[in-house]
Amino acid sequence: MLPNPTLDQLQVFLTVAETGSFSAASRALNRAQSVISYTIANLEAQLEMPLFERSGARQSKLTDAGKAMLEDARRLLTDLEVMRARVKSLKDGLEAEVSVAISVMVPSHAVVDVLREFRDRFPSVALSLTVGELGVVMDLVLSGKATIGIGGALLKQHDALVAEQIGHSFMMPVAAHDHPLTKIGKPLTLADVREETQLVVTDASGLTKGRDFNVLSYKTWRVSDIATKHSLILGGLGWGGLPASLIRNDLISGALVHLDLPAFEQGEYPIYAMRRIASPPGPAASWMIDAFRARLAQCPKHADFTAQLAELSPPDLPIAAE
Repeated sequence: MLPNPTLDQLQVFLTVAETGSFSAASRALNRAQSVISYTIANLEAQLEMPLFERSGARQSKLTDAGKAMLEDARRLLTDLEVMRARVKSLKDGLEAEVSVAISVMVPSHAVVDVLREFRDRFPSVALSLTVGELGVVMDLVLSGKATIGIGGALLKQHDALVAEQIGHSFMMPVAAHDHPLTKIGKPLTLADVREETQLVVTDASGLTKGRDFNVLSYKTWRVSDIATKHSLILGGLGWGGLPASLIRNDLISGALVHLDLPAFEQGEYPIYAMRRIASPPGPAASWMIDAFRARLAQCPKHADFTAQLAELSPPDLPIAAE
């Protein structure tokens, strides 16, 4: 028959090993020493191997088998503590899992900061994260696939949705440093960009079907995601709008150049916290919304962002003036 040690036996074994003696373990566990000895003897009988050397010494020394068993026992008891913490959290109303959809417009450093603190504050709560473009965040929340959404593109009012603005971001029209549009040397007109390839992200949600935002060129390449668009623009294959937070380092290094294109709408892009009315957020999701609000409040406005870039960029790699 395979051994089937109880959690109590493992706890006693671990306590003896950590305290160094049966008597110390009896005091730590508030049990008679005879009970400790009996429990260890039963465990050894089940395992069919000695866990402690019986040398008569005051200190209880682990055998080689005992040393091998120690980490297994510690891991199993740790898992039990995690389960107990999760059960307590669930009884207290804490979610078992938070599913969040986040827009690419949310600065990545804010996402990392919030999720790092979330991990530390809510170790028992599982996280499901989806990053999406345009209407994907709203679509995931409305469909119930995401507990909360953090993003823009509040494309339509919906009776089932609660949306609260918690921050802002903005898009900037850019091209690679050697792209023809960066050589014109004056504010760009629609005529300047009409025949240049513009890279555009297609909305996987379908909520913006038939609608284009800031599409100014006659020639467009449509891609599935912002990361691909970013890579292609860096590679000189076209121009397009990208989230300011994503391209800050590219602008500072000169790999990308901000195009002075008045026809491209560059106003602040609101970022919302979204949830379904029928699914109020629990403690962990509510904390996450507040944490994103606090982080996004620190993000610079459009004018401040461009001013910072002008100060940081090398003089031979200027950012086009507003």
